[in-house]
Amino acid sequence: MISAPLFAAVLATGVAASQPAILPPMPDIHEAIAELPNFDIATDAEIVISTADRYDRMTVPVTVGGQGPFRFLIDTGSQATVVTRGLSDRLQLEIIGNAVVVGMASRVPVQLVELNGLEFAARVFDNVSAPLLEARNVGADGILGLDSLQDMRVMIDFRAETIAVDTAKQLGGNSGFEIVVRARRKLGRLIITDAVIDGVRTSVIIDTGAQSSIGNLALRRKLRGRDEGASTATDVNGGTVVGTVVVAKSLKIKSMQLTNTAITFSDSPAFDALGLGDRPALILGMSNLRLFDRVAIDFESRQVLFDVPSEALSGALPIRARSATRL
Repeated sequence: MISAPLFAAVLATGVAASQPAILPPMPDIHEAIAELPNFDIATDAEIVISTADRYDRMTVPVTVGGQGPFRFLIDTGSQATVVTRGLSDRLQLEIIGNAVVVGMASRVPVQLVELNGLEFAARVFDNVSAPLLEARNVGADGILGLDSLQDMRVMIDFRAETIAVDTAKQLGGNSGFEIVVRARRKLGRLIITDAVIDGVRTSVIIDTGAQSSIGNLALRRKLRGRDEGASTATDVNGGTVVGTVVVAKSLKIKSMQLTNTAITFSDSPAFDALGLGDRPALILGMSNLRLFDRVAIDFESRQVLFDVPSEALSGALPIRARSATRL
């Protein structure tokens, strides 16, 4: 049996709304790929057509032991791959131990099951120890966490609503990305350590599983902006996230700047689990990432890449950037 201390740092930091997601029908993957403009069927890159859920996150088709497809959320803020209890019951997965899952609002002991034959984007994983969570809190059948994404690049194309998972070379390298930022790795996730929010140096985590951007109280104490209202949501454990919203005038990452960025501040245990409880930190969620045409998270090279829309360069969007920046 696997004991809890081995998984005490497991994070599932995505924030879901208080009602379960209602997902659209899964498209036929081969037909959807064929309909993409200028798609070369001979390309080696593995492209997964995604469906955007009602919380602005993205799910991808996954099979387990040849069964499926099931909808899994790609979450670059979650250390572990997760399955929901309903899916586990359907697949009759074996309980192998226990863990503690740290969400945005809670620490909850959960059971672990073993996943074999977990397949997505032409990759197969065996012997995956996956925490069990409730579907109503996840909004999908499961979560693909960092244990399934290491040494890969995850590229989200918000224009085409697709996620591509492969090596950086197969996904075209850094071509077309105006901003390339190097990050450091901690507990599997990439942390940008030199962002500046309204003059405050801040660590930023790119989290594709979080709808909103969440700041810790250490950052809130240093910002001068006034509270704009309250925010309530539910984390992946079903815990209630209660916070206050502040609009930051400027969020700078190297040569890129976002303006009027809404941040929800909460005393979340997720920051403590990452060792970021005492210094300013921000989890950058999908509501802000969707301002870009594309965002890529490259775990092998420890880089985060941003494709800035042409409208932003003309001032029509709340993004400012110097193009062709390589850092």
